[in-house]
Amino acid sequence: MPTTTELARIRLARGLELALEAPGVMGVLNVTPDSFSDGGRHLADPVGAGLRLVEEGAVVLDVGGESTRPGAPPVPLDEERRRVLPVIEGLVRAGCPAPISVDTRKAGLAREALAAGAALVNDVTGLSDPDLAGVVAAAGAGLVLGHIQGTPATMQAAPRYADVVAEVEAWLVARRAAAVAAGVDPAAVLLDPGIGFGKALEHNLALLAALPRLAAHGPLVVGLSRKAMLGALLGGRPVEGRLFGGLGGAVVAACRGAALVRTHDVAATVDALRVAWAIAGADERAPRTGGGRP
Repeated sequence: MPTTTELARIRLARGLELALEAPGVMGVLNVTPDSFSDGGRHLADPVGAGLRLVEEGAVVLDVGGESTRPGAPPVPLDEERRRVLPVIEGLVRAGCPAPISVDTRKAGLAREALAAGAALVNDVTGLSDPDLAGVVAAAGAGLVLGHIQGTPATMQAAPRYADVVAEVEAWLVARRAAAVAAGVDPAAVLLDPGIGFGKALEHNLALLAALPRLAAHGPLVVGLSRKAMLGALLGGRPVEGRLFGGLGGAVVAACRGAALVRTHDVAATVDALRVAWAIAGADERAPRTGGGRP
């Protein structure tokens, strides 16, 4: 784990900054009927659900209106707008104390979401829309650049890499450079290796092992919550049985350099990271002797 008192400082829209002295939690607020683990769960009261996630300890609230599960078809802009904008506006009216992120790959929705009060754009496709970086730059907003091979509809058909770590690293570095060239503040960019986005189990494991290498290029966002790799590692466990495996993955990701862990299970993840970080800090502060037993 890092030994500095400040893990990351990320610039966001409207002069906001996200200063992390320990790994933080990005809470997932899906307002979709078809997300892989919580489709429809928050549709009755999305604003209330989002505020509860912040109360549980989320330092960023990620609002998404388009499922990016494997095989998911694209959602038209008008429908994504209908789902997302009222939620962001409602969170702002309710005084949501955490920065709001909009999970979208569309420049048009990002522009409207930022105007409505979002401070960060989470693009799991890493600028597949060439206009998105300019929208983020104009708003002075934060930007998460995620790696994906293919599209959500095709990404898990047959993912292949010669060297997954080197290829994802090069892709993230290039996408970051493109965003900065478009005017995005370098201090506003976060990188996401895209666990489960066009990767087989062995690719995901290799990327998680290489997080310290990837973190050298900027603050990392890592999302493992409820994903298929957990089910595979746990003998075919269904989505509802993956919490404890996800907590283990979240702790390891934080230990290996993630600045933000994106999760559906905020309270449990906050507790797990808090304990892990405290133990790591105590170990760093412990006096070192010449060895032997006390």
